[in-house]
Amino acid sequence: MLSSLFKVSPFQNQPVVDEASRAWIFDSFVWCIEQLDGDFFYQHSELVLPNNSFYPGSASSAVALADIIFANTLKYSGMSSWPIKLVSNENFYPKAMPQLLFKTALRGDTCQIANQAEIDTIDIPFHVSQLNQPQDLIAYLVQRKAGILVNQRGVIAPGGKDAFAQTVDLVSCFMGFGVIFANTAYQFKGGCGSCNNRNLNRQAALPELETVYALALFCVLKGSDIKPVKKALKAHLYKPFRRAHKEISQYLRETSHPTHALLALTNQQFLTNKLID
Repeated sequence: MLSSLFKVSPFQNQPVVDEASRAWIFDSFVWCIEQLDGDFFYQHSELVLPNNSFYPGSASSAVALADIIFANTLKYSGMSSWPIKLVSNENFYPKAMPQLLFKTALRGDTCQIANQAEIDTIDIPFHVSQLNQPQDLIAYLVQRKAGILVNQRGVIAPGGKDAFAQTVDLVSCFMGFGVIFANTAYQFKGGCGSCNNRNLNRQAALPELETVYALALFCVLKGSDIKPVKKALKAHLYKPFRRAHKEISQYLRETSHPTHALLALTNQQFLTNKLID
């Protein structure tokens, strides 16, 4: 009898993240949908995976390969129309970020910037050694773009300015890069000083489990097939991802929180229309 009792771990039924973290993640996703073009999220965002389907092709040089990766991250984040430019670290000079004026949508093919001809580019520095860790490079580029997106929106997110770095990581998951961000939440930043600029590596602000939870929330809201996640996600993260996916699905069915209940209703309508289409 005693042996059967100990088959169940005392931690088995504990939530993936604590209640405060869960509330912040849900509140932040609601904020993202309201402030960062929810139409693009529902109609065009997709779960981006670190494989050749999303990052195909080859290039004749390291710089050309970096440009391809950069263009793909812009496309998946819906920011191809933004004046964002990848520059070598040697040619990068910090400058004030211009304020963009949007005619229509914030992201996607219909995005138009009214003052495009009057402003300078927003540059992101790049070091060729970053290609040695492609997932980390993608995460770094997305993180920089998410920071630009949040700054341009200019609306304080849940948690305020003190949680800005965490918000940027969550926005990256909201844009579809949750698998890549979970995989790179903790990663060795190796290399010698001559071939690796650590200042250009992604610095994770959102903890690993919270990142996995944000990934699971994206998948639930978008009705994404989670089978590809198992192949792409680090092995030790898949179990908490599945638990988070189940927790979130149940929470959205049962919640009485006014904002979260509205999110659940909007999401149910989206999933219903998705099945009809």
